[in-house]
Amino acid sequence: MRLDSVDLLRGLVMVIMALDHVRDFFTDVRFDPADVSKTNVPLFFTRWITHFCAPTFVFLAGVGGFLGLSRGKSRAELARFLISRGIWLILLEFTLVRWAWTFTLSYERLLFVQVIWVLGVSMIVLAALQYLPLSAIAAVGIVMIVGHDLFDGVRPEALGRWGPLWIVLHVQAPITL
Repeated sequence: MRLDSVDLLRGLVMVIMALDHVRDFFTDVRFDPADVSKTNVPLFFTRWITHFCAPTFVFLAGVGGFLGLSRGKSRAELARFLISRGIWLILLEFTLVRWAWTFTLSYERLLFVQVIWVLGVSMIVLAALQYLPLSAIAAVGIVMIVGHDLFDGVRPEALGRWGPLWIVLHVQAPITL
């Protein structure tokens, strides 16, 4: 049984993302709409609000997991579902989404991943976390949120061969293969 309120929120987030992406194709705006020196209020707002979309999808994945358990799914069933859904999303990111952005499936030059990949990885992590007590899950979430900005000064170059892992975990940058 699905909850209309959760589906409505998912749909609203998709509409907001579509609004942001459509702007690229149907306007002549060729600058960052969040650049306050060049933008106007409606344009800024339509870009700014999209920053809530990916976190909302990740949050709703957690809500869906919690609701699945509360409605009688076993932890093993939930873990299998989350892992399989996560693997599918990662596969989609490296095939269909990559092709849609680059019109190639070549992996020689650059590896970049976006929101679909993050959702997939998050579901796989959630599959493991759901075996922990709720207090431990809350502690992991709080440490991630509070501690995230404490590591902004760490540069991938300083980590040597572990630099690409740091890019995946914390820094928005391309990874050269």
